[in-house]
Amino acid sequence: MAKHSFREKDLSKGELRKLTALRKSLGDEIADEAFSRWYERQGTEESDPNIAILEKALHPLLNDLKFPRGGGYTVRRGRGRFIIEPLE
Repeated sequence: MAKHSFREKDLSKGELRKLTALRKSLGDEIADEAFSRWYERQGTEESDPNIAILEKALHPLLNDLKFPRGGGYTVRRGRGRFIIEPLE
C-alpha cells in the first residue's frame, strides 16, 4: 500500500465523505492517489485580505446581527459609504 500525504483520522467529515465516495467509485489505490493530490492543493489559494479585515471589523457585532435563514447581503462601496442590499 502506498504512502499518503494525509492521515484519515485528521480529515474533516466532508473530506472523509469525499474520500469514501472516491474509493467506492475508483477503488482504494486510485482513489487514495487522487484524494492525496486534491488534499495537497487545498489551502494553497491565497485568501483575500479584505475578507480578513471585514471579519475582524464585524466580529464584535456578531451577537447583535440577525441574518435571515438562507439569506445574505451584498456589500458594495459607493462614494464614501457602503451600500448593503439583501440577496435576491
